[in-house]
Amino acid sequence: MKKVIIGVTGGIAAYKVPELARLFVRSGIDVQVVMTPAAAEFITPLTFQTLTGNPVFVEMYGDRTGERVRHVELLENADLMVIAPATANTLGKMALGLADNLLATLYLAADCPVVVIPSMNVNMFKHPAVVSNIELLQKRGCHVMDPDQGELACGVYGSGRMPEPYDIFNFARRAVMIKDYQGIEVLVTAGPTREPLDPVRYISNPSTGLMGFSLARALSDRGALVTLVSGPTHLTAPAGVRLVKVNTAAEMREAVLSDYSKCRIIYKAAAVSDFRPAENWDEKVKKEKASMTLQLASNPDILLELGKNKGNKILVGFAAETEDALQNAHDKLVNKNLDLIIVNNLKEPGSGFAVNTNRVSIIDRDGKVEEIPLMEKEELAHLILDRTAVLLKK
Repeated sequence: MKKVIIGVTGGIAAYKVPELARLFVRSGIDVQVVMTPAAAEFITPLTFQTLTGNPVFVEMYGDRTGERVRHVELLENADLMVIAPATANTLGKMALGLADNLLATLYLAADCPVVVIPSMNVNMFKHPAVVSNIELLQKRGCHVMDPDQGELACGVYGSGRMPEPYDIFNFARRAVMIKDYQGIEVLVTAGPTREPLDPVRYISNPSTGLMGFSLARALSDRGALVTLVSGPTHLTAPAGVRLVKVNTAAEMREAVLSDYSKCRIIYKAAAVSDFRPAENWDEKVKKEKASMTLQLASNPDILLELGKNKGNKILVGFAAETEDALQNAHDKLVNKNLDLIIVNNLKEPGSGFAVNTNRVSIIDRDGKVEEIPLMEKEELAHLILDRTAVLLKK
């Protein structure tokens, strides 16, 4: 997605839309804002111009931006149109096909997906005319997001509250995503595991789970039925993803094996502890009584176990290395019967744990290595899915 048009109408929820615009801009997307005259009474066009770096259009007529018709020019190369908030008045115009302002005209001329975010008083939202208009727009192909329930600007409580910008952003992104994983059951593991020594101490690693959660979100956006088995993390499960929380490697193994048989693809992105304390205590070990030697035992190798019973499943592994990264990853791919392995060198800047970016190499069963430049983990997740989709077609 390269270009988004955000249409802002005259509702009090317009104050939330600058944050929505910022989310698109931060994702590298060109944002063009179009406002109704009523919207400009709630928030200034200058706010959006500052955030997006693009001029904001309100009037149907006025100074020309070029020789072409304004609504045609603005729609050029647009991948998505988001109307937020969508007032009852604007919904009615869209349903009837009226074009008495620039935004309404853009909607009629748009040949890209259109996302609509209704926001209004609860009684207005429940009115048969508004309900009918929303149903009609959905039949015509608009992606309509249900409003939240909560306290409204008018002081009453009920449906009609505009969802938060981040939720709208994710809803809009899913609307334009190619559904090449539609209906496919996929298992993803993420995050660290914690191996307890006593009630307050454990062995773990710095994994935040961001790569696995990014994969789960990308899969859900592309239509997959996703089960995400995650160790302890502060992250929230993506919309539509079934989250199974675990702590130890043994718990992760149990959760993975319980869903393994029904899944077509497995992404083992979790940073599973290789070792656990050979003994753990029910009470906190006081330092004056503690031994300075810690005995360790090996944890089960979940990926090896999955590879031995792979059948026609697609199994994708991950490796974090500090030396001989490609050779070690290739050995892991062969020994554990993987279809792909994604490896990163933890010594490279911007790569590895607790960062939003990653620089990886992807190795396939034939030993072919694809070097991937530094990129956001969200973007990398979709690239990994693109490579897996090729295997899926085979």
